[in-house]
Amino acid sequence: MSTEIAFALIGCGEVGRILAEDLRSQGVAVAAFDLKLADARGDAMRTHAQQHGVALAASHAEAVQGAGIVVSAVTASQAVSVAEACAPALKPGAFFLDFNSASPGAKIRAAGVVNAAGGRYVEGAVMTSVPPYRIQVPLLLGGPDAAALEPLLSARGFAAKVASEKLGVASATKMCRSVMIKGLEAMVIESFTTARHYGVEDAVVASLYETFPGIDWEKQAAYFFQRVIEHGRRRSEEVREVAETVREAGLTPWSASGTAERQAWVADLGDAGLFGERGTKEFARSPNWRTEADRILQHIKKPA
Repeated sequence: MSTEIAFALIGCGEVGRILAEDLRSQGVAVAAFDLKLADARGDAMRTHAQQHGVALAASHAEAVQGAGIVVSAVTASQAVSVAEACAPALKPGAFFLDFNSASPGAKIRAAGVVNAAGGRYVEGAVMTSVPPYRIQVPLLLGGPDAAALEPLLSARGFAAKVASEKLGVASATKMCRSVMIKGLEAMVIESFTTARHYGVEDAVVASLYETFPGIDWEKQAAYFFQRVIEHGRRRSEEVREVAETVREAGLTPWSASGTAERQAWVADLGDAGLFGERGTKEFARSPNWRTEADRILQHIKKPA
């Protein structure tokens, strides 16, 4: 392993695994921890870690000890609690990069915990889906220590850019974007499934093409259905943080709250096996959104 700055990853989900792979391919030492490692849910994580040479830890504290850069990539609701769990074990001056889609207020609370323990908190706002870009996903950094961390991340292939020295600016940018992006996902699923029920989906899609000719609505709808079916639980938690961001601005988050409910509803259907067995090749992989819409319609039409 490299003797250069080591990374600790908190969270071995999709984002954590991608970062681990790309860092290990450079010979960077990587330690990781995830709560799911405590039971059978962590089997796939253990296999992945073994394949890529990632050192799995038994706790937050064990994972971050000695690491120069800690990346927290968990569900949005756990952002502050993870900072609290890691802070006491951080080595002095270690960077704590918060990748989580949390509200500006939550990021500021997490920063207070990390900085009080001698760490250097930096908020990170991931500005689009990670898989296509991998470690090079556009990333906004925020906080007083963002400028010091940026060159270290860039040297490892991150596409990081300092948004502001003020905490909350980067996350506010992402949260406001998510009102639109996650909301559009929920609206497409709701609109297209309803249109399928009435047999007017082709007319609706044709009208959208006419109004927004730059969007391939068939392809976009298939992608939206797939992403929400597969990641609706994480997305719903993120949108609840989006709603909190809206509240922090003094507005009632009618749109964001509805989006969170729709994303969670689809996630519930996925957990119930409506779209196939999770973790299989076929799960939520239909190139035609109509297949998934029909599954939803068949489900809701069943007698109670």
